[in-house]
Order: sequence, then C-alpha cells, then structure tokens
Amino acid sequence: MKNLSTQGALTDAEMDRLTEFLESCKGHAMNLEELDGFFAALIAGPEVVPPSEYLPEVFGGEMSETCAFETLDQARDILGLIMRHWNSIARTLDSGDVHIPILLEDENGRFQGNDWARGFMRGVHMRHEAWTEVIADDEQCAWMLPVLMLYHEHDNDPDLRPEPIGPEKRDEIIALMAAGIVRAYRYFRSGRQPRPAISSVDPPHHRDKIGRNDPCPCGSGKKYKRCCGSTLVN
Repeated sequence: MKNLSTQGALTDAEMDRLTEFLESCKGHAMNLEELDGFFAALIAGPEVVPPSEYLPEVFGGEMSETCAFETLDQARDILGLIMRHWNSIARTLDSGDVHIPILLEDENGRFQGNDWARGFMRGVHMRHEAWTEVIADDEQCAWMLPVLMLYHEHDNDPDLRPEPIGPEKRDEIIALMAAGIVRAYRYFRSGRQPRPAISSVDPPHHRDKIGRNDPCPCGSGKKYKRCCGSTLVN
C-alpha cells in the first residue's frame, strides 16, 4: 500500500465521499470548497498549524461531539482523505505549481468562489497577526485582493462590498486568487526550508488496529477511546 503522504490528489469519488461525511456532521462543518480554501491558507501561511488545532474548525467542533463514525474503517478513511488533500496542496505549492481551487457549482452551473474565500480567510484568522502584516503591506497585499473581493462580495457592510462582479470578471478573480496562493507561499517560505507533508498524524491505514488507549490518529492528543473512538456508532 502506498504511503499516505505520497498518494495523489483525491478522485471525484473520494471527494464525494468526503463531502457526504462533512454534510452528516452535527456541527457547522465546512463544505469541500471551504475546506480547500482553508487548507490553502494554512499551508501557504507563516507556520505549521497542527491537525489537533484545525480539525475542530473543519468539523464545526470537537470530533467526539460533531462526528458519528459508523465504523473504525470509516474513521480511518475520512481522516486519511483529509490528510491526503492537505498533502496534495502542500506538494503542489512546494513544487512551485499553482494549486487550482476546488470550487462547487451553483444551481446555474457557475463557480462563485465565495465559500473558498471564506475558508481561506478562516485559515488567515488562525494566524491573524502574521497575515495582518501582509494585508497592511501595500507592496504585498495585491495578491490578497482577489480573495478579499470574493470574501466581502455579499458583506452586510456596503463599504466592504466590491463593485458587482460579472461572470468574466469572476473567472479572472478566481485565476488571480489561485496565483495569489503561490505568492503567499513564496512570501512566507522566503529564506526558509520547504514545508514537509503532514507526518504528525499517524496515518490510520498503516495500522491494523488502534488500541483504545493509543493516541487518537486525528492528532487531538487525546486517547482514542476519549476522542474518535467515542464517536463510533454501535
């Protein structure tokens, strides 16, 4: 079996499986588009954010309270898909390539990108101070503008909303947004070593059985029986 960190991008079927599970969570879990933007910000950002910190954001709360895994295999599968997607984005950015945002079609078959921008900004807010320095820098903030335009497009404050965005303009903004991820990654990685793929979470696929007193594979730091193991439906 391939190592989790070296497996490729998620297939359409795997994305559907992850989407279905996120929709089943009791909390306000992210959808796949928001998750993609969230991970892009965390990976491109100033420092490594551990799974124990970001997974509650993904699932809309602590896993033991929001997720009901039917079986141990399902827990392994879902966590494995999430880690693979993170590592796929990390490998793409580390290679210098552009990560193409995962966007969901609306009822008219168009890609709006607002959820992606909201996810990205949620990632920014997790390391707000470092990102604020970028946004406040006139020379660097240009590559943040596409994200901010889609983030504030439907803002309650009219002063924050951009001018109406037509289909062609939206496509251009989304393309610039994708390029901006690379700029952010290079900015924060300047003079530093490339960020490695996630290895702090023991990939569930590598173990035949997780003991109830073993550390939970989600990276929470809790024992399995006190975390994901407590969410299994009998």
